[in-house]
Amino acid sequence: MTRRYPADDLAGKIRTRFPDAVADTAPAELYLERDRLRDVCEFLRDDEALDFRALVALNAVDYVDYFEVVYRLVSYRHNHATVLKVRVYERDEPSVPSVTSVWKGAELQEREVYDLMGVGFEGHPNLKRVFLWEGFEGHPLRRDFLLQRP
Repeated sequence: MTRRYPADDLAGKIRTRFPDAVADTAPAELYLERDRLRDVCEFLRDDEALDFRALVALNAVDYVDYFEVVYRLVSYRHNHATVLKVRVYERDEPSVPSVTSVWKGAELQEREVYDLMGVGFEGHPNLKRVFLWEGFEGHPLRRDFLLQRP
């Protein structure tokens, strides 16, 4: 069974390399500063002791006051996992840096979050809708999305 990498321990390792990158910790997750996301992800992937080479899920949650972009990472070699989160407080054009340069598997997942939640990913190679058609107004998984009734 994959074990959870302790968030406080991981935060310490990240702070050693990037002192300003960790915004907060919780027992099961780590909150990162938006502008340090890509650097931290590269570090987590490339560090031999961590080896988080797999991004197994990327999604977003709308808490009305902010969006939370959630990254679930796994190291198959070390059999451990972690959860990273980034809070985005802009509602009009929320965005975070793309991690497609770190994990190729992020490409489609970022497009899905963009399409359904409206969170943009800076530096994404092909950020366009994946489920809904171009010209569709709004993002249906946002809490403020209004369904029109016939």
